[in-house]
Amino acid sequence: MNASQPGWYTQPDGTMRYWDGMQWVGPPRPAWPQDAAPRPPAYGEPGHIQPYAAAGYPPPAGYAPPYGGVAPKNPGISLLASFFVPGLGTMINGEVGKGVAMLVLYVVGIPLAFVLIGIPLMFGVWIWGMIDAYTGAQNWNRRHGIWS
Repeated sequence: MNASQPGWYTQPDGTMRYWDGMQWVGPPRPAWPQDAAPRPPAYGEPGHIQPYAAAGYPPPAGYAPPYGGVAPKNPGISLLASFFVPGLGTMINGEVGKGVAMLVLYVVGIPLAFVLIGIPLMFGVWIWGMIDAYTGAQNWNRRHGIWS
């Protein structure tokens, strides 16, 4: 009986074979180099990293909205739209609920004009719509930093 422990053993021809304690197992394979230099670490120490130089760009100038600029509302166009269709200029300015209310009041005033109460209602809504359209466009522009 052989008293050798199981493990890899170098053969006289330079190859290695595995001894399982009873017999040689598997085909021989090339021997590992014994004097191989240790591999360097994959990453350097964190303290050795040099910081990147700052880019040569000027600092940003002021605040820019993320979606780009806004188009101004033209008070004259809003006034003209409300001249022909009461409430339309207010709708153009983004106040759709108020514009629809003006239009509904104007339309309700048309049949009431036959009993004369609708004439002041229609005239009042028509004037209110034009004034609101003009001032609404100016206010929208001021809220967005556009002075007209």
